[in-house]
This record gives sequence, C-alpha cells and structure tokens, in this order.
Amino acid sequence: MTDPHLAEVIGERRQLINLAYRLLGSLAEAEDVAQETYTRWYALTEQQREAIDAPGAWMTTVASRICLDLLGSARARREQYVGDWIPEPVPGGWLDTGSAPADPADRVTLDESISMAFLVVLDSMTPAERVSFVLHDIFRYTFNEIADVVGRTPAACRQLASNARRRIDLSHDHSAAERAGLVRSFKQAWESQDIEALVGLLDPRAVATADGGGLALAFLEPISGAEQIAGAWMEIAARAPEVTLQECLVNGQAGLVGQVDGVTVSVYAFDVTDGRITRIWAVRNPEKLRPWIAR
Repeated sequence: MTDPHLAEVIGERRQLINLAYRLLGSLAEAEDVAQETYTRWYALTEQQREAIDAPGAWMTTVASRICLDLLGSARARREQYVGDWIPEPVPGGWLDTGSAPADPADRVTLDESISMAFLVVLDSMTPAERVSFVLHDIFRYTFNEIADVVGRTPAACRQLASNARRRIDLSHDHSAAERAGLVRSFKQAWESQDIEALVGLLDPRAVATADGGGLALAFLEPISGAEQIAGAWMEIAARAPEVTLQECLVNGQAGLVGQVDGVTVSVYAFDVTDGRITRIWAVRNPEKLRPWIAR
C-alpha cells in the first residue's frame, strides 16, 4: 500500500540534512543520517506510521538522536585521526538554508550557522550542549521537544543551550563585501608571493589550521602568528606552482579553492575581526572535498 505520508516524508530530506550537518559538521555523515532516518521510518508497520500525527517532527527527533549517538563516539574516532579535524566545507548554495527566521530576537540565523568559525565552536561543545543549542537557537524547537531527544529534563536542556550560547561570538564588525575584499587581497598577495602584504592582512595572533586526514600533504599542527603563517603560505606557493586559486563561497562566506587542472585539491575558509584575518582553515582531505569535486 502506498504510504499516505510519502510526499511529506520525502520533503523532509533537505531539513534532515541541514540539521545533521550542523550537528555533525560532515555533509557525508549528514546524508547517512538522513538515509538511516528514512530506513527507520519504513521499518515501522503501516499502523505505527498512521499513528504518528507529525511525521516531520518524528523524523527530526530520530535524526537528532542518531546525531547525538554519533557525537558521543566522535571523540574516540577523532583520536585516530591524522592531524587536526576540520568540519567538512560546503560550497555556497549547496545547503539551501532558506531565509533568516522572522523573529529579530533570534540569536543565530541559518546562514550564520554554517560558517566555518561557527561550526568549529559547535565542535568544542559536549554532544548534549550541541544538540540542545542547535535545535533551540537555530531550528526553534522547544525545550520540551528537545528533552525528548536528549533524555534530560526541559530545564536541563535550557541550561545546556545556555552554556553553549556563552561560547558563541555573534559580534559582526565587517560586511560580506569587506570580508570578500580581504580574501581577494590575500589571494593576490599569495599568488604574487608578497610576504609583506600577507603579513599586513593577518592579525598578529592569527592561527592557521590544516586538515589532510593523512590522505593529503598538510601541516599537522596549527601555525600561530602572522609572520609564521605568511612564511608557510610562501612555502606552499613555491612547492605547488601548478595550483590555481579561485574565489568562492565556502560555507556561505568568502573563501578560496585551490585547483589543479580544474580539480579541487584544497578549500580555504577564513574568519575576520577588526579588518584582519584571524583564522584560516585549510581542508585538503580528499574525502571532505567530494561536494567540490562533483560540481
């Protein structure tokens, strides 16, 4: 018999991937979570499915619980990871984040919640904090609903979200155009191997982190300091003259893509404060570049 909820549950896939990506920082894992959620839906009997008043809410709850379990085991898995783990970057427009919520009191918009800087902070939270915060502040679930996911009281979930919120820096002292201009200047200085220009664009306390996952050449420890980062990027330019740089949106913000013969081999995300670049994330792990190679 045809599932009477078919159109509704199929339409939930994008929502599930958007949610799971923010919870896990991996598009590949988010797609797996969505698939597992559908598997569990169709494992129900016809009578069980008919008894569910809101299939979309049911699927969100199931997907969130799967993510919570995955986050609980992620720390152990990361201990085996070669070098630093950086969230998987996505091309601008890959995730349809829709419009910002109408409520001006919302602390985080959907677009802001996929920036690399935001995802890195999310990754520092405990699994319960991350789930509580993302479901409440980004996807607007009530703490009663979140309690059913996390397995704690609504009051405890409220406290978890509050703890997580204190770690988030929502100060914005630059426009998208200013950020794009800084990234463009960085690209030009890098291409011309102008180390002094690079140093001038970087905050003196800037930090650069790379993720090769043991599958691509990348520095294993973060590099701190403007001069040290500029020197490292000069070495990269000298070592790989065949790489061409393209400006693009990385997780909704200005970034760079490195390509060889049209194939993406690296993606660079940036964070900016007070007109200087403060963070660079360089993703080289080919397993995390699938969305970029498939474009």
